[in-house]
Amino acid sequence: MNLRLAFLGLLTACLARTQAAVIPDPCETRREFLYLSAPFPECHASTLVETPSGLVASWFGGTREKHPDVGIWVSRLERGVWTPPVEVADGVESPTVRHPTWNPVLHQVPNGPLHLYYKVGPTPDSWWGLVKSSSDGGKTWSAAKRLPDGILGPIKNHAVTLSDGTIVSGSSDEAGGWRVHFETSRDQGVTWQKSSDLGDPKTMGLIQPGIALLPKDQLLAFCRSRAGQIYLTRSTDGGRHWTPPAPTSLPNPNSGVDAVGLRDGRALLVYNHVPAPKRARSPLNVAVSRDGTNWEEVAVLEDEPGMEFSYPAVIQASNGDVHITYTWKRQRIRHVVLDPARFRPRPVPAGR
Repeated sequence: MNLRLAFLGLLTACLARTQAAVIPDPCETRREFLYLSAPFPECHASTLVETPSGLVASWFGGTREKHPDVGIWVSRLERGVWTPPVEVADGVESPTVRHPTWNPVLHQVPNGPLHLYYKVGPTPDSWWGLVKSSSDGGKTWSAAKRLPDGILGPIKNHAVTLSDGTIVSGSSDEAGGWRVHFETSRDQGVTWQKSSDLGDPKTMGLIQPGIALLPKDQLLAFCRSRAGQIYLTRSTDGGRHWTPPAPTSLPNPNSGVDAVGLRDGRALLVYNHVPAPKRARSPLNVAVSRDGTNWEEVAVLEDEPGMEFSYPAVIQASNGDVHITYTWKRQRIRHVVLDPARFRPRPVPAGR
């Protein structure tokens, strides 16, 4: 009898886990972890890029976020398999001083090097930006170079390259209140110019803009906020000027989002559709829009109550596939591939 009860209990638990797991959308073609085991217990803030030699991913990992042993790790997709994680950057300043690292961002310069931007410092309101470069698709890296004062680099999400070669990255500052800004480079990242700050720290609290590059170099930037909604700002002049940030119809539980401009002219957004005042980071959703205002859902990546699925990174590869990585329960980084040709958009009712 005891064995039978134990079996029934195990079966019930398995069914509960199965019911909690999301049923993959028909547009989903691949789902995997970047690794199953690693020399660190926690991870977060992944980034993803396509290079001439294939996909490269990075994230920070260590004992826990803010711990001094947190470093930047990299994995490459080779022959359909992700390579074991390799630590490529840390916050070591001396034999007795080590700071945590934060939020890596990969950027492939067209016909140029692969850049890895990341932050080092005790906390987000006191960190500074650094960059490393790779000429072999992320196998080896240069020494770290500190970015100029006032320039933090892309703060969480990928930068975009305009038709004239200008790089535009979304950044933000958390010192003295949350506000976003944008940094542009017209010489492949050698020098940078910073825009004005956007967003009222008291009423909006905006950070971590994710940029969707649309036709004719139109830019839509979607911002994480403390105000319960995803905020949107636009630029039509290559990132020099931006509209005042305004709330979208999509909720934001104070969690990171990311966006990409699809080849068909739509913006695609990955985010947690969790209405305020909840602070959960599940479910994790994918939606598309032609104007940044009206949205349709195309996939639900995760939907397990009480768990964390967060900080997505999204790109569209040269073959048209949409690649997404995100934090899975702070334990691993998950990789999902979507086929836009299989999207079956459905309306996103307000607050649902």
